[in-house]
Amino acid sequence: MLELSGVSKRFGSQQAVDNVSLTVAPGEILGLIGQNGAGKTTTFRMILDFLRPETGTVTWSGQPMTKIDHDFIGYLPEERGLYPKLTIDEQIQFFGQLHGMSRKAVQNALPEWLDRFDVKGKRTDKVKDLSKGNQQKVQLIAALIFMPKLVILDEPFSGLDPVNASLLEAGVRFMQSSGSAIIFFKS
Repeated sequence: MLELSGVSKRFGSQQAVDNVSLTVAPGEILGLIGQNGAGKTTTFRMILDFLRPETGTVTWSGQPMTKIDHDFIGYLPEERGLYPKLTIDEQIQFFGQLHGMSRKAVQNALPEWLDRFDVKGKRTDKVKDLSKGNQQKVQLIAALIFMPKLVILDEPFSGLDPVNASLLEAGVRFMQSSGSAIIFFKS
């Protein structure tokens, strides 16, 4: 379970996050919604241990995030971070193996994930040749294929048409039913 308890962060005179407390248990989905500047990005950066809170704690299953291996976290950033010259297969292989999956395990799981998100194209297509929507789906697969215990999605529906937004929602519900704790951020 993810728990933030009394978390605050200030940048100079700007209070970015003020005494935030929340929990997200396995199988739960939490949406953090707010306008730009509301502290969403700072909050997820503290969860990911990119920033340290000035007060309060961020823990996973009672352990401080600062002291544990983060390989259980699937993260989809708002700004896409794909390698355009890699193929779909190479892209997913890279991220799957980065999170401890064997090459064979990625190869076995990939067809189901491509089907789940209705990715158009062949596994040998370069990412740069895909539509923006399909690139976003490939990035989502890269964040989920290793079945993370905690999923953080930053603006996951941004730029998706209603059909693809529905596919994304189904994917999130699949992760929820698999026991992942899920947080998504939306402006």
